[in-house]
Amino acid sequence: MKPLSVFAVALSTAVVDATPRDLGYTYNLAVTNSSLAYSPPHYPSPWMNPQAPGWEEAYAKAKAFVSQMTLVEKVNLTTGTGWMSEKCVGNVGSIPRLGLRALCMQDGPLGIRLSDYNSAFPAGLTAGATWSEHLWRDRGKAMGAENKAKGIDVSLGPVSGPLGRTPTGGRNAEGFGTDPYLQGRGLANTVIGIQEAGVVACAKHYIANEQEYFRQAPEAVGYGFNITESLSSNVDDKTMHEEYVWPFADAVKAGVGSIMCSYNQINNSYGCQNSKLINGILKDELGFQGFVMSDWQAQHAGAATAVAGLDMSMPGDTVFNTGVSYWGGNLTLAVINGTVPAYRIDDMALRIMAAWFKVGNTPGNQVPTSFSSWTRDSFGYRNAAAKENWEQINFQVDVRNDHAAHIRESAAKGTVILKNTGSLPLKKPKFLAVIGEDAGPNPQGPNGCDDRGCDNGTLAMLWGSGTSQFPYLITPDSALQAQAIKDGSRYESVLTNNEWAATQKVITQPNVTTVVFVNADSGEGYINVDGNRGDRKNLTLWKNGDELVKNVSSNCQNTIVVIHSVGPVLVTDWHQSPNISAIVWAGLPGQESGNSITDILYGKTSPGRSPFTWGPTLESYGTDVMYKPNNGNDAPQQEFKEGGFIDYRHFDKVAPGKNSSGAPIYEFGYGLSWSTFEYSDLKVEKHNAGPMSPPKGKTMAAPTFGNYSTDLKDYAFPSSIRYIYQFIYPWLNTTSSGKEASADPHYGKTAKEFLPPGATDGSPQPRLASSGEPGGNRQLWDVMYTITATITNTGKTMTDEVPQVYVSLGGENEPVRVLRGFERIERIAPGQSVTFRHELTRREISNWDTASQNWVITKAPKKVWVGSSSRNLPLSADLN
Repeated sequence: MKPLSVFAVALSTAVVDATPRDLGYTYNLAVTNSSLAYSPPHYPSPWMNPQAPGWEEAYAKAKAFVSQMTLVEKVNLTTGTGWMSEKCVGNVGSIPRLGLRALCMQDGPLGIRLSDYNSAFPAGLTAGATWSEHLWRDRGKAMGAENKAKGIDVSLGPVSGPLGRTPTGGRNAEGFGTDPYLQGRGLANTVIGIQEAGVVACAKHYIANEQEYFRQAPEAVGYGFNITESLSSNVDDKTMHEEYVWPFADAVKAGVGSIMCSYNQINNSYGCQNSKLINGILKDELGFQGFVMSDWQAQHAGAATAVAGLDMSMPGDTVFNTGVSYWGGNLTLAVINGTVPAYRIDDMALRIMAAWFKVGNTPGNQVPTSFSSWTRDSFGYRNAAAKENWEQINFQVDVRNDHAAHIRESAAKGTVILKNTGSLPLKKPKFLAVIGEDAGPNPQGPNGCDDRGCDNGTLAMLWGSGTSQFPYLITPDSALQAQAIKDGSRYESVLTNNEWAATQKVITQPNVTTVVFVNADSGEGYINVDGNRGDRKNLTLWKNGDELVKNVSSNCQNTIVVIHSVGPVLVTDWHQSPNISAIVWAGLPGQESGNSITDILYGKTSPGRSPFTWGPTLESYGTDVMYKPNNGNDAPQQEFKEGGFIDYRHFDKVAPGKNSSGAPIYEFGYGLSWSTFEYSDLKVEKHNAGPMSPPKGKTMAAPTFGNYSTDLKDYAFPSSIRYIYQFIYPWLNTTSSGKEASADPHYGKTAKEFLPPGATDGSPQPRLASSGEPGGNRQLWDVMYTITATITNTGKTMTDEVPQVYVSLGGENEPVRVLRGFERIERIAPGQSVTFRHELTRREISNWDTASQNWVITKAPKKVWVGSSSRNLPLSADLN
């Protein structure tokens, strides 16, 4: 096979025969169905700003580095080398002349995937339930340190896509909760932690990536659906800004180095070539200075994706293990022939290197990548796809350090007590019985199912690419048994859901306290577990868990239910049973699962608060996954008609009262404590911040760094390099003529004839009113009000409290209230009063105005609430 794909794949198919989805714009193209949503164009792709706050030094270093690079080196830096072509799940080409080994991209959101001697952290949703910014930073820094020590340059996480639009969404648990503000704080703090450890964080999946069904057409076809294009998430401008973009803006403000674009289409334009979302919102409006990488096989065009703002192609090949790429040599040729402007390839390279320099890296000092994603054997093929270069590829480097202590603490503090009539905390129970498969081990071992693609034994992480290998997994059974032995308690366990006779014999004995463990799982769409193709089929407990709970509680008067799940489950039929004395949601706790739940059940640690709403029925949420395509063979159309009314904001709208039909059983932000608290003395101090003004002037012109030859002979595949099968290179497959190299009858036409107007314009550009700095206009962070309240522990136990701030933005079709602040205040002693303080910024009281394309504080009356959950808000005041 030749080392380069035919150029027709990348240029002719993607540009000459363009459709709206190919180019990321539709304004001058025929649309077969005029009712379909579309994404407006935004060109050119913005270039980096040398004065962007927090990026000045990184920019200078990147400029000096990129200025030395040749064209093929720049292309090599932007193009993945192909699936399984190197050690990591994604690698770009190396720049050996300048001392840069191939950058390594590796999953994921809760620890290093496909490695060994690494930690398995709590999933994002469990971390989110801690409502603790310092724990999020600590978690990020620990994960970053493990990545750094393994020789990983870019950690593919954290996650805020999905946001959690539907309660059955398969990957909801990778994010921090169902609220944009909560997600944004979780995302930002995790980014800060990861990057403090010297690793580039990659926030994903950008954007409106809210279900697994139909996310990729080939995957859907494999499940028997006859569609040719991926699902389109159709989102209006206001909802996009106020809900789905919001967390990513926080990540950009925090200095995130990379953002991954998603598989789905948004308004009928693929996420990785949607110029409005990448060029317009992310790079222009939010001032993102890092690089945008594609999700694996989410790139659907060549030159069009480059001008739409994509900076790195992952894993490089159009389809896994083909050796064919939209970029590589095709991108080299596109720059030579003027289709992709020189400034754009320079800006791609500049962004990648600036992100890398920003976290403290220097060429020549990279930690060697000490593992292979494709085998645990010490020796194997470095280039696994081609079965070439046999060498030692795994060095069993132990990077766990003391992270188990954090994992245990974070998982415990992210456990939520939903009901407690007095049985908790446990105090040396005379007889403790533990029931359910979810309390025990997977018979195949904790890593027995690839990418955790099963639900056997206790559930400690979801399935898919957002997983890691367990170094060990402490089961609830083993930890609770150890505690019982220490206390002198009698202990028995039945680790199955199906042996009712044995179970009944245990739980009907005198003096028994029974803990029932149940679960519900989900994950990424390429794995199907019991008909759950990533997304859940329903909200019931798995493996007859509901029947187990009802059967046990009908036979035992002191039943405690522990739920390990990826999100809400239906507790409607049994939560009010007088025999159920406690209900505990333990999320997805990671490797210290048993220890963390023991710490909560015995009152050693303060619990968390729910990062989502527990509704009475699936229908009560108002949204669900689209399980059947609705647009013939074309892209399924998923209309986000609910706007911002998801999760608690939906429930507040349709069921405002506690006894309203469809009201939540347990609301967002809810969680019982080991004590009681009184909220008092709300004070609102107004600040004179003045009006918000747009940035002045225009950008500088697009810079270019270094010259390049237009002679095709200078880009021939070097005779000194041995070609590796399926490996993607930046050189041309032929240099006899541009037409032969491209295999494209339109070769030689100007870029203007291929690409949208403005796509190659490198002149100074006007600044958007909403822009200015990373995160947006800096005045969005002006403090408008300071909110303070007194929190008093009126109980008998020292514990944590999580005061929350909600704001009514007023006006028609606005949520009743939205989360705008919180703090986990730790270790408040009995009788102690503490002051909770939150600075309410301009951004937090603004709405997105679609007419002015800017954030505005409307004239509608606004109000602030402070309390312990979205529905327990004893303090309120008008914002005048």
